[in-house]
Amino acid sequence: DEAAARAAAETPLAYAAMLVRLGHATGTVGGAVHTTGDVVRSAIQVIGMAPDAGMVSSFFLMYPPDGAPDGARAMLYSDCGLVIDPKPAEMVSIAAASARSAQALLRADPKLAFLSFSTKGSAKHPAVDKVTEALRLFQDAHPDLQADGELQFDAAFVPAIGERKSPGSRVAGQANVMIFPNLDAGNIGYKITQRLGGYSAIGPVLQGLAKPANDLSRGCSAEDVTQIIAVTILQAAGASGPDI
Repeated sequence: DEAAARAAAETPLAYAAMLVRLGHATGTVGGAVHTTGDVVRSAIQVIGMAPDAGMVSSFFLMYPPDGAPDGARAMLYSDCGLVIDPKPAEMVSIAAASARSAQALLRADPKLAFLSFSTKGSAKHPAVDKVTEALRLFQDAHPDLQADGELQFDAAFVPAIGERKSPGSRVAGQANVMIFPNLDAGNIGYKITQRLGGYSAIGPVLQGLAKPANDLSRGCSAEDVTQIIAVTILQAAGASGPDI
């Protein structure tokens, strides 16, 4: 009712989201003193989902360290923070949103790898079938986007291995958007890349909303806040916006 709506609008998360919804702000960042559930719930309820999104998901922007070896590159890892066990159709939504995010943040053509423990039928399992089905649905829905799967991470990342395991692929060995089959793989994968590979992991960044809204850990540092603000600005600028 109206009284409840007025009370909700006075809370920081809902107030910030309403500023974005009404165009008084281009994006919002929260979570330093609120849970992820509260941040995401306010964003969905007030800002709403993008018309073509299908669902809200997340990604980490993985940025290589200074002095990284040849072949290291900025990448998106999706979904590593929100959707626990996506069905094939949900993986399509995650991948489509991730492609748009890559265009906005990487300023590069997205090359999507649907990851698995199998490459091109090297193993048989229902978990592999899920990934191949997701790729088929994605290619049917988005024939203009470059995608390949199922691919193991080395086949997606290392050119020589990609050529050997998936010859002729325009994605294998060159992927810059990694689509993980579930949250277990995604969460473990980004943390290994961060802790052992020295990559910066910025996120989780929300995608699939009508306008940008992003979450922070309650243990965030000032640098974490600054990085997420920068990502939110780039999301607002969009793929065709200016370099910032």
